[in-house]
Amino acid sequence: MKLYSVDLSPYSSKVRMQVYAKGLDHIAIERPAGFLTPTWRETSPSRIGRLPMLELDDGQVIPESEVIAEYLEEIYPEPRLLGATPAESATIRALVHVADLYLTTNIFAMTGGSGAPLRQGPVRDRAVAGLMRGIESLEQMIGGEGGFACLGRLTLADCALVPALFMVENVLPATDTANPIPANPKIAAYWAAIQAAPPAARVLAEMRRGLEARIEAVRRAAEAATTG
Repeated sequence: MKLYSVDLSPYSSKVRMQVYAKGLDHIAIERPAGFLTPTWRETSPSRIGRLPMLELDDGQVIPESEVIAEYLEEIYPEPRLLGATPAESATIRALVHVADLYLTTNIFAMTGGSGAPLRQGPVRDRAVAGLMRGIESLEQMIGGEGGFACLGRLTLADCALVPALFMVENVLPATDTANPIPANPKIAAYWAAIQAAPPAARVLAEMRRGLEARIEAVRRAAEAATTG
């Protein structure tokens, strides 16, 4: 089994954190050949052209981080990263949706994607408002017991929130939007605590490596443009 992933992608990172938390060392993690080339979408194994993708031993490819996460939970149920009851699992999934749909998606809406200029005007304003609604909701929803998002143990909620909050802390300021984490005490306490969890620490180190590589690539491109 193989997970196609890149360091900085928050959607790839949430699946990697799940893999680490479950101890699935047999899953190979690779950056796919040709990623972000002009023909990538047409040659992508899933034809969707987005990461992560999970390639099974029989060659079947599963796209989309949420689908992959649910598949891995079904195939490898222990240690369990969903709840012990449907209500507990619903709590976890609600936090995952806040991370994915309100935090990460709105940051991407502001940045414009890889290599694109920052968005301005009404598009940016809507994205900022959506992200701040997500932060307000997260401050009310997050549990924090034992340093985790809910249930007092590591769950899929943490796997989604760790990459999302990394993006809030490290990418959001580049859009001229202040980092809202320090102003929200429950989120700030959670963020300080969860970074010590080994699966979180591992995936955060990878995201930092990816961010450094992205900054260096942008620097080199700017330098090449000026020296022409």
